Amino acid sequence: MKNAILAIERRTTAISLWCAGAMLVIAASIGLYQILSRFIFEIPAEWSEVSIRFALIWMVFMGIPMAFREGAMVSVDLAYRKSGPRGRRLLETIAAAVALLLIAVTVIVGIDYAWRTRFQTIPGIESYTMIWAYAAMPVGGIFSTIAIIAQWLDPRRHELEAAQ
Repeated sequence: MKNAILAIERRTTAISLWCAGAMLVIAASIGLYQILSRFIFEIPAEWSEVSIRFALIWMVFMGIPMAFREGAMVSVDLAYRKSGPRGRRLLETIAAAVALLLIAVTVIVGIDYAWRTRFQTIPGIESYTMIWAYAAMPVGGIFSTIAIIAQWLDPRRHELEAAQ
């Protein structure tokens, strides 16, 4: 069971990281287009600023799973370093439980927001609704849940190990 979960996590985290990278490229490209259209061609695009904002929102929520998986999220480093193996495992369990609780709230609120705004159009891009912005919360939350469980099953502490 553990190996199956870790195999699923490797795939889902790779997908989420690829999506986060793609959103960064999209945001940067649209930002360049926005600068060119506004200052060079003097014909500003109404949709560009909103599109950059949404790409950045998706980038963050799709990048969080990798941070959870690599142990790069905020942790109690001093307590972790000073405790023995049992204490570390207890800290990892508490951190995973709190993170899962936070992600559960994010998913629930994200679904609620997405559902409530499904008919609200995006300013500057009237053909799309706000559901596309708020959907990043539950989608990223699901990917993060898998990463948190994998981190608990097979801890990686790259961030802590690299710290001085």
